[in-house]
Amino acid sequence: MSLKLLNITKRFGTILANDDISVEIGEGEIHGLLGENGAGKSTLVNIISGSLVSDSGTVELDGDYLDLSSPTDAIESGIGILHQEPLVFLPFSIIDNFLAGLPKSRDFDRTAVRDAISDISQEYGFDLDPDAIASTLTIGERQQLEIARLLWMGARVLILDEPTTAISEDQRKNLFATIERLAASGMSVIFVSHKLEEIQSICNRVTVLRKGMLVDTLTVPCPTSDLIDLMFGGYEQSTPQSQTVLGKNVLVLDAISAKDENGSIEDVSCRFSEGEIIGLAGLEGAGQRILLRSISGLTNPFSGSVSFSGEDISHYSYSWHIENGFHYLPADREGEGLIQGLTVTEHFALAENQGGKTINWGKATQLAEDKLQEYAIRGTVNSKPEDLSGGNQQRLLLALMPSDLSVLAMEHPTRGLDIESSEWVWNELLDRSESGTTIIFSSSDIEELINFSDRILVCFAGEIIGDISAKATNPHDVGSLIGGIRI
Repeated sequence: MSLKLLNITKRFGTILANDDISVEIGEGEIHGLLGENGAGKSTLVNIISGSLVSDSGTVELDGDYLDLSSPTDAIESGIGILHQEPLVFLPFSIIDNFLAGLPKSRDFDRTAVRDAISDISQEYGFDLDPDAIASTLTIGERQQLEIARLLWMGARVLILDEPTTAISEDQRKNLFATIERLAASGMSVIFVSHKLEEIQSICNRVTVLRKGMLVDTLTVPCPTSDLIDLMFGGYEQSTPQSQTVLGKNVLVLDAISAKDENGSIEDVSCRFSEGEIIGLAGLEGAGQRILLRSISGLTNPFSGSVSFSGEDISHYSYSWHIENGFHYLPADREGEGLIQGLTVTEHFALAENQGGKTINWGKATQLAEDKLQEYAIRGTVNSKPEDLSGGNQQRLLLALMPSDLSVLAMEHPTRGLDIESSEWVWNELLDRSESGTTIIFSSSDIEELINFSDRILVCFAGEIIGDISAKATNPHDVGSLIGGIRI
């Protein structure tokens, strides 16, 4: 048995997410899929599992071409996926989770299903009580439930998408033992991970994607440096690095831990100087977003302390942070940063009139006109965010910021922008830095991190595992840390 992907191509607008990808996964093979954020991994596995339809190319299993128009098509063809967060019905029992969503045409007998759960559990070392409620299970046990259900439904190919993100070390060992048993029984396994050590320890081969393209497929274990080079490619410095003259320490994080729906960070300590530019590196979900939100007052730490100019502000409100010169710019410009349906004028009216009871619309309109010209925003005072390009949305967000900021926390300042817009954004940020604003930004672009940061903090699994000078590092070292390899 083999799974073949032939010339898979997928576009989202102007973005080429998968570019003519071809790869074959053999029977009993554990095949790793590796790449940095935006490399195309999720798009590819979503195509294989039926959640997305490719623009061109084919998927072939055992010589048969598959029509994968939906996840149902995929599982009926023998392809199942275990998501990062197991997709189980928490209020249901294990046996009812097995039965939920079955095609109406499929007959079932609860006694037979109960026996199947017992047989699968015995074969793979699972501990699944058919009557146990899913909400009482650990994440590792929910993974076992989902794997068992996929096996029962006839999966011959299993995709595991970042399966170790939310489980303990013991659960990881149990999962790896299960994966090895599945492969020994002849199942083809696609293992998606950003953890280089895991790829090396569990996989037979690994395919590396970069910027939507298949770079190479290697037999593993192999030198970790080879994987890093393939993931991040070469590097040429195109812009002079930041030459910030640093002031005093203004922001100090002392062993803070925080958790919300965006993830978690644990025992993070670092200091930020006046006018310093700090880049946060790491794959999505590694802790950058919640760190920025904790700095901005959107999420309060449950332990440790945050000090600003010597004052403990750990549990101060978001409004206090705004009043004292903190500002947060999210990655989702249209969804979080701006308000759909409101005009540019209305945005400036809100930004300039916080707490006021009346709005001077003439003043707001004039301010909007002035800012459109000053920030070269291609729009009118009546334009709405959804009418603007990504670059103009980012310019509008920068124009809406107060002139006097102490700390600016940003997610992906130039994601999706063209070269001209990216350069404009960074010229604006460098001017802010020179005036004393401390800038902390996350980015998945290593060149951007090295070119514009004074320091780079590397996040991995909710921790800071690297605090390095941007001027003294290179993409290989940053990539190693992103992959969890301490240097």
